[in-house]
Amino acid sequence: MAETVVLRVAMSCQGCVGAVKRVLTKMEGVESFDVDLQEQKVTVKGDVTPETVFQTVSKSGKKTSFWEEEAKEPAPAPEAEAAPEPVPEAEAAPEPVPEAAPDVAASAAAAAAAATA
Repeated sequence: MAETVVLRVAMSCQGCVGAVKRVLTKMEGVESFDVDLQEQKVTVKGDVTPETVFQTVSKSGKKTSFWEEEAKEPAPAPEAEAAPEPVPEAEAAPEPVPEAAPDVAASAAAAAAAATA
């Protein structure tokens, strides 16, 4: 059963295009493919599965993702940006800990002074 798989592949030059073409040429089940440098788009047609095409193109060393995922990626990005905000709060938490440490040191010093007296 013929399937069409469309990937976004980070390519900056004809050498990158050649690397992608090399791995696709060796892949079994590929009937045809198109590599578009300007759009960073690779379209593969044949008796292939999306995951197999993805893994094969990834072997070229180029950053690869499914074309449809690109439209969905900007939505998760704000959530990822929201995650670092609690980190500064977590960094603020250790400040009280050093304040407690001198108390422990003072208690230890007082205990030592009491022991010598």
